[in-house]
Amino acid sequence: MMYQFLKYFLFKLNPEKAHHLTFSLLRLPLVSRLGQVFFNFQDPKLERTVFGLKFKNPVGLAAGLDKDAIAFNELGRLGFGFVEIGTVTPKAQPGNDKPRLFRLPNDHALINRMGFNNHGAKSAAELLKYRKDPSLIIGGNIGKNKITPNEEAINDYLACFHDLYPVVDYFVVNVSSPNTPNLRALQEKEPLLKLLQTLQTENAKKTPKPILLKIAPDLTNEQLDDIIDIVQQSKIAGVIATNTTISREGLTYSKAEIENIGAGGLSGLPLRERSTEVIKYLKQKSGNAFPVIGVGGIHSAQDAIEKLQAGADLIQLYTGFIYEGPQLIKNINKAILHHD
Repeated sequence: MMYQFLKYFLFKLNPEKAHHLTFSLLRLPLVSRLGQVFFNFQDPKLERTVFGLKFKNPVGLAAGLDKDAIAFNELGRLGFGFVEIGTVTPKAQPGNDKPRLFRLPNDHALINRMGFNNHGAKSAAELLKYRKDPSLIIGGNIGKNKITPNEEAINDYLACFHDLYPVVDYFVVNVSSPNTPNLRALQEKEPLLKLLQTLQTENAKKTPKPILLKIAPDLTNEQLDDIIDIVQQSKIAGVIATNTTISREGLTYSKAEIENIGAGGLSGLPLRERSTEVIKYLKQKSGNAFPVIGVGGIHSAQDAIEKLQAGADLIQLYTGFIYEGPQLIKNINKAILHHD
């Protein structure tokens, strides 16, 4: 109720301004403390061990909200079991021109073409040194700079890997955002396998940390078969399914309204069914060979249970968190406890 009142005013603002205002409020000590008191729900039965890491609960925050690692401590206090920062790139970059974030409230959805706007991997790494809760798992979502050609992309991912290695618990290789030119071409089997194997070689030189791959919901079954093969060949820890979609199916807005918004990745409730299908396909076709983090269209506790029943080992929120607020984290964790 408290968040819905705040949301009424936030949704009157430009989406990016609302985002920055929310983060400013969240970082106020009193607001952070109240959030912890009202929304943070923990129980030992919610603990999960996945790819060698112990999560205090299976509900995480997806990358894209805390791009620069400026509010991960406060977000953790709201009850998330893990927070994924980024996507970060080796060099700071402004991202795409504004406006680049659009609400579709009738469909509980967003369209964004942010373009990996961030302050750079070194900046995020410096802030992540100040983790206040050692039980909060932190993931680092890494990408390439816009100006880096695909032939040199591996160097960008390696740079991010080395910068973030001391301060994150797992990595996510993002080759599935639709908002960086030609990035999704890196999802093709040969370049993707080369990228992941190179990262794994570097990983093996240290105490290895889990490396996951975030995939698009727009892949065909044949491409998903390739993903399964790539995961098993590269021996990465698992997959995050899914990123945003370039599809515009199932929206209630007119074609003209959607075309007026323009390009970008669609997230939110319209993605729920497809992301669940991808999770189920990966799990069944691989024989449950690797963990999958389910993300896409989780706006209720039932949506979360649906993802877990499809085979997801953990789940992440993004658009649902924006629309429903921190009560959603609590509701999901309570439902998981009851369901178990």
